[in-house]
Amino acid sequence: MVTAPAGALLLYMMAGGPPAAAQEPLRLAGPMAIVVHRSNPVEELSLAELRSLFLGERQRWPNGRRITLVLPEPGAPEGEAALKLIYRMTEAELNHHFLRAVYRGQAVGPPKRLASADRVVRFVFNVPGAIGCVPMQDVDDSVKVLRVEGRPPGEPGYPLRLP
Repeated sequence: MVTAPAGALLLYMMAGGPPAAAQEPLRLAGPMAIVVHRSNPVEELSLAELRSLFLGERQRWPNGRRITLVLPEPGAPEGEAALKLIYRMTEAELNHHFLRAVYRGQAVGPPKRLASADRVVRFVFNVPGAIGCVPMQDVDDSVKVLRVEGRPPGEPGYPLRLP
């Protein structure tokens, strides 16, 4: 049985989200940081683990805490960067993926979408199981930055970098 809020979410996802998201040019440059709560025991992820986690294929951290995915809102350059670098999907494809996964009981829901990278960082700071993707310049010391493929953001060979 689908509740009214869940039904509205499913309808929104089926519609593909706002059409402007697909038309918005990517305007960021530099590394995107993967941020988690400072108490999170994870220090690094492979790109494959990161993608699997952001696709909702993992529900819990090694310490048992529920994973909460959070991204900047659709259409924001930061959100577009996450789609390109992590998901390798369009907004419509991502919505379809989560619609199917929720329907099959394989995921709790799509990532929480917030208005800005600053809000993503604040959310991760306040929610111990949260993980987000934001431009490195928006990160502060309130959150922990994970290494990806053994490299921190900004290091040569770091895989989450926009030209």
